Amino acid sequence: MSKKRGNGEGSVYRRKDGLWVGQYKVQSPTGTKTKYIYSKTRKDAATRLSKAISERDTGLIYDCGSMTVEEYLKQWLETTKGTVRERTWIRAEVDVRVHISPILGKTQLDRLNAFQLQSLYREKLDSGLAPRTVQIIHATLRKALKQAVKWQLIPKNVAQSVDPPNVQKREINPLDEMQVKRLLKAAEESKLEALYILAITTGMRSGELLGLQWGDVDFRSGTLQVRRTIFNGRVETPKTPKSRRSIKLTQASVKALQEYPRMSDWVFCTKVGTPISAHNLHRRSWKPLLKKAGLPDMRFHDLRHTCASLLLSKGIHPKIVQEMLGHANISITLDTYSHLLPNMQDKAARAMDGIFGDQ
Repeated sequence: MSKKRGNGEGSVYRRKDGLWVGQYKVQSPTGTKTKYIYSKTRKDAATRLSKAISERDTGLIYDCGSMTVEEYLKQWLETTKGTVRERTWIRAEVDVRVHISPILGKTQLDRLNAFQLQSLYREKLDSGLAPRTVQIIHATLRKALKQAVKWQLIPKNVAQSVDPPNVQKREINPLDEMQVKRLLKAAEESKLEALYILAITTGMRSGELLGLQWGDVDFRSGTLQVRRTIFNGRVETPKTPKSRRSIKLTQASVKALQEYPRMSDWVFCTKVGTPISAHNLHRRSWKPLLKKAGLPDMRFHDLRHTCASLLLSKGIHPKIVQEMLGHANISITLDTYSHLLPNMQDKAARAMDGIFGDQ
């Protein structure tokens, strides 16, 4: 005689051959799935059923069926679309399609192991990929598998047991004061002189500069608002909440913007009024400008480092620099520009000597 429980609580019944069966439901990638427990006695079947249901409800029961890594990652990408920044999603999709699925895609999701991941990273490094690129592939896998654990498809995230390659911290080589003057002198004949003045005096990212609209500039208060960024021609929200910020402009920046021609809503635009692409900025303007100024080859992003370095070297508090640059927290600022701190400590020591020098 069968004894049924409430919906979701499972049931225990006896088969014609005398074997007792515990039956309960679990969620799988394809929907609700029925699982069975078999025992020679009703009591044992009921006890084991209660334990299985408890484990299911506390997340200890997982079932991904025959789902492969490739199948799961495709579904994971679909669920994340629109919930993350577009560039983040595009990068994850490329990681999955180009690097992960061709090697691990046929592996059953619940059989994926740490050794396979470590071998993937080694193979990618040996193929010539930069350690930083492999780090990003690892981050994509770790995030995807973390969600699989939350969805109770797998018991643990094997990516947490894998060591991604170490990346040597890129040395920062900002321009010094004399080099900045040479650069701005060379930029006087450039159509984008105002952009370079803003880059050096505000520390804005290239995408933030190219996403600037006239409505973001308040000449009365001498400030501008960072409200958007442009990446590969797409307008996006700033990188982090802290990136959405107000910046006080220098007099030179205000003057440069006031004298800059207005052709559309975008401050820095093409002849037809559309935003300038970062690629064209770097290739057609930035690199020739460096050559004209007689400066070493460097990234446009190094102007952001130049701004921070100049401010910190003048004794501006790191918290102010953090807010100007839009770093998520001050630890990023301190870590990035820690090489400048010894000089600041020298100034602090001299100031303290001034206080107690007469004693």
